[in-house]
This record gives sequence, C-alpha cells and structure tokens, in this order.
Amino acid sequence: MPVGTARTCMNGLNALSGVGLLTVPYALPEGGWVSLALLAAVAAACWYTGILLCRCMDADDAIRTYPDIGERAFGRTGRLLVSAFTYVELYLVATGFLILEGDNLDKLFPGARVTLGTVSLAGKRLFVVLVALVVAPTTWLRSLGVLAYVSATGVFASVVIVLSVLWAAAVDGVGFSGRGTTTPLRIAGLPTALGLYIFCYGGHPMFPTLYASMKRKSQFPKMLVICFLLCTLNYGAMAVLGYLMYGDGVLSQVTLNLPSARLSSKVAIYTTLLNPVTKYALVVTPIAAAVEERIRGAAGKGARAVSVAVRTLLVLSTVAVALALPFFADLMALVGSMLNVAVCMLLPCACYVRIFGAPSMSSVEAVAIGGILVLGSLVAVTGTYYSLMKIIHELV
Repeated sequence: MPVGTARTCMNGLNALSGVGLLTVPYALPEGGWVSLALLAAVAAACWYTGILLCRCMDADDAIRTYPDIGERAFGRTGRLLVSAFTYVELYLVATGFLILEGDNLDKLFPGARVTLGTVSLAGKRLFVVLVALVVAPTTWLRSLGVLAYVSATGVFASVVIVLSVLWAAAVDGVGFSGRGTTTPLRIAGLPTALGLYIFCYGGHPMFPTLYASMKRKSQFPKMLVICFLLCTLNYGAMAVLGYLMYGDGVLSQVTLNLPSARLSSKVAIYTTLLNPVTKYALVVTPIAAAVEERIRGAAGKGARAVSVAVRTLLVLSTVAVALALPFFADLMALVGSMLNVAVCMLLPCACYVRIFGAPSMSSVEAVAIGGILVLGSLVAVTGTYYSLMKIIHELV
C-alpha cells in the first residue's frame, strides 16, 4: 500500500475509532447474539454509503466537504440539513464525552466531594464540572495541532483498551463466566443495539476530506474496506469479550465493570479518559466556528473576545446537558438512531439518487440503496422512540 494511502487509511481508522467501543458489550445483550450479524450489516451499509459520498464528489470538482454534497444535491436546503445533523451530532458527542469522563473518574475516585460555601458537588457531577474546567481552555486555542496529534492515537488507544480488558479477564481473575441469557435475539432491545452499532461508524463527515486528500483516488474503496473491516473486528471482539466477562450485568461502559484496583483496569480506564479530553475541542470547534461566522460582522474588533465567549458558553451548555441527562448508553443510542443514521445512511443515499438519478443506477445499486434506506428509516423511527422513552423513564 502506498505511503499516502496508508496515511489516509490510518486517518480513516481514527475517524471510526471512538467511545462506541465501550458500549458494544452493552449493546450485545440488548439485541442478543444474533445482533452481531447486524453489527456486520451496519458496517457494510456504512461502508457502501461512504463510497456513495465519494461518487457524489466525482460529479463536481468544486465539492470538497459533506455540506457541499448536500448543496449539490438539494441546494441551500441540503447544505443546511447536512450541517444541522452534523452539528447536533457533534454537540451530543461532546456531551457524551463529559458523561463518560464523569462516570469513569467516579469509579477511580469514589466518594469525592467538594464544597464551596453553600454549593456542594460530589461523585459524577463533580467530575463532569472538573473535566469541563480542564477542556474549556483547549477550546479557546487558535491552533489545535497538538490536540489533533494526540487524538490521532485513537487506533492505538482502542487496541490498548481491548487488550487491557482481555488481560483483566484472562490474568487478573475476572474470567469469562458472566451470566447472561441464551436468547439469540431480543426484539425489544434491537432498536437500542442498532443505535449503538450505528454510533460506532459515525465517520462520514470526514470521508470527503479523506477522499479529497488522496492522490490515487481509485484506492479509496479498498482503503475504506480495510478501515471498516479492522474496526468491525475490534468492535466485535470487545462486544463478545465484555459479554463473556459480565453477561447481562455489563454496564453502559464496560470499563465501569472492571475491578478498579487492578493495573489492567487502570490502564483501560486512563486510556479511555485521555481521548475524550483531547477530542473535546476538536469536536466542538466546528460548531463554534459556525456560530462565530454568523456573528463575525457584529463582533468587529472584539472578535477574539466573542470567540472565547461563544466557546465558553458552548462548554457550559454541554455541562448542563450532561448533568441533566447523565445516561451515556441511552444518549449515544439516541445519537446513533436519530443523527448518525441520517448522516451515515439516509443522506448519502438521498444525495446520490438526487445527483445521478434513479434511471442511471444498476439493479444491484437500486436494491442496495433501497435496503439501506429501509433499514435506516426503521432504525431512525424505532431507535429514536425507544431511546427517548428510556431517557424519559430514567428521568421520572
């Protein structure tokens, strides 16, 4: 594989390697063992829609980004729709980062409490606020080069987490005797499982950029196959491993099940904590930039102060949501069902059909796109409904 293609492949792996790795063991008992086949089906569908996005780019040399594709297909409305789904997805992912950090830090330091006058914060809520104080200054940076470099270790971090969990099971005494149901398929839990699976493959906003950066664009489908295959093997291995260890008792993040006193557990948890801290600014910056672009004319000489204010308010708002909805798996299932399914499945198909027209498609293409649209629509409706109901149930 040429050096440029290998570099793009690594960037693709980083785009697909995220905190979804921690939730797949929880998704497995939700959907049953058969749902692993659906993990593979979701991966195949998302790979194909990634290819469709790049075919859309070939239709017009001026297309460089995902919103450009939306505009080429549906005009200004298409650009706004793609941007809206992408920004809301990024916002909720940033919120999920805070929840994840709070959950795992609370496991490492149980009973932590800080009291300032009449205000007292303890446990997960305390750590959500502390992590926000740490990441807020990183959002003010003009250059995120260092953070991008650190967060690009996502592939390495994913492998370390899986190996640490395996070590905890095989060497540190956890074992593989988790008790779970033998039911091969749980219909009631499938919407949640599918939402979490789709959440794992939310790299589509990056694909046009990766495609544009390749000198040998004909290698892109092959490169994307490698990325999806390796990530799916990693996700599948973690799902099976976590479920064999803890059965139906596996928590929304498998790291929360690990015995905190063991070195392997600390390695897994600290590795888990690193990526969200480095990625938070990278995730919220596109949202902040869009807001700043809207008010740039009114800012004048105070543009820098406005930028800091916008980004600080953005951090504060994610803190408020994280404290109000501290349900990591349910929130990520909602992101997968309502937002990722649109960005990764429905919109690529709709844009491709709009740009090239149904008559130009082969029968195989038509069947594949039709199947993805049906699957995506079902997940969007049922997954969003069940995720919202679970969140509402947790609140009341």
